[in-house]
Amino acid sequence: MGGTSGTTYETLREQMRGEVIAPGDDAYDGAREIYNAMIDRRPAAIARCADTTDVRAAVRFARDGGLDLSVRGGGHSGGGLCLVDGALMVDLSAMRWVRVDPAARTAMVGGGSQLGDLDHESHGFGLATPAGIMSTTGVGGLTLGGGHGYLTRAYGLTIDNLLAADVVLADGSVVTASADEHPELYWALRGGGGNYGVVTSFTYALHPVDTVGLAVTLWDPANLDAVLRWYREYLPGAPEELYGFFALLAVPPGPPFPEEIHGKKMCGVVWCYTGVADEDSLTNTFADVSEPAPPVFHFAAPVPYPAIQSTFDGLIPKGLQWYWRGDFFDRITDGAIDVHGSFLDSMPTDLSTMHLYPVDGAAHRPGPMDTAWAYRDATWSGVIAGISPEPADAGVIRDWAVGYWDALHPHSMGGAYVNFIGADEGDERVRATYRGHYDRLAAVKATYDPDNVFHHNQNIRPAEG
Repeated sequence: MGGTSGTTYETLREQMRGEVIAPGDDAYDGAREIYNAMIDRRPAAIARCADTTDVRAAVRFARDGGLDLSVRGGGHSGGGLCLVDGALMVDLSAMRWVRVDPAARTAMVGGGSQLGDLDHESHGFGLATPAGIMSTTGVGGLTLGGGHGYLTRAYGLTIDNLLAADVVLADGSVVTASADEHPELYWALRGGGGNYGVVTSFTYALHPVDTVGLAVTLWDPANLDAVLRWYREYLPGAPEELYGFFALLAVPPGPPFPEEIHGKKMCGVVWCYTGVADEDSLTNTFADVSEPAPPVFHFAAPVPYPAIQSTFDGLIPKGLQWYWRGDFFDRITDGAIDVHGSFLDSMPTDLSTMHLYPVDGAAHRPGPMDTAWAYRDATWSGVIAGISPEPADAGVIRDWAVGYWDALHPHSMGGAYVNFIGADEGDERVRATYRGHYDRLAAVKATYDPDNVFHHNQNIRPAEG
């Protein structure tokens, strides 16, 4: 098994409703494309599953044939962990569906869905759940890593709103993990990444969210020191309805930004306000943004929640070169501010950026042992992203991101949001991210995936014995 001839996969094709795409097929090159164009690998075949039964067939086929196995949800993994040379890719991208129960305020979501699918359907009922900042992100990888986004200060992490998950295990069986069924697996799925199986559906709690306040404030980089000193005190003390991630960026060309600042390096905050979002209330909400320094640009408007979720979709579409690194922070030190200033100056491309995402407010209310997420004491989840449309820039953006991370890491808490850890960072980074939870996660792994079938991820090895 594992060859590339068309006949190798005939048995699997007969068992699946979805497609099995192999090298040489017309659809192969398109099917292996993922969000990060820096990742160019050739799986042995791609099992594009139509339903849970297809997933079970693909997992069993790989095990019986001794094939390496990878799993693709939305294909947004920065490290491209879903795309593996010579492996059978279990591709969930056709499993995009959402079913909302407005009375119960829940949504059941297919494992290949993107955040835009969930946002579109739940918004029709004036509801939403915290999940990311881009509509093209896959629900699966985001959720299993923990999940944070515009609604996190108000309603917690994505995993704090995960009620249940249907999981295909390494032996091809299916279980539902929830507080009442397979509770240890449920605990591990909430932050433990893709280590435990293929999640074919997620059930989330929803919250009343309809129109929100979107705002963008930009300051001259000469004021970065004053802005970050203000931001590090202001946001943690602000009402939980107010979310704002800090960013270093080059101003994108196009509205709402005036032409005279296009392409200029700035520091800024992208805000989301879930309180009353009319013009008067937004003016009052953002009255303090001039406190550290007069902004070069400030824009605020009420928008439907799906609109804020899709703000960045056109700016950073699929097909760019990406390299990212992350860390958790409980404070923004003076030394960290100096690092941010120096690496803004050396930012290699107009798309490269650094974000500090708030993970406080409601995300601090669960206990430290309630989920596999081990950094309930973190205030920010930071990511440094080198991004370019040019393949020739791959080395430059990687070097900038790694150099920035090396300089900033001493000011961090030691671990990172697991979805920001790349394949080249090693086991110690994974252990640091799970702190004292690692041994418990390894024990759950030994129960549900003792042979480490699901290892193309930020891997947790099964406990021995």
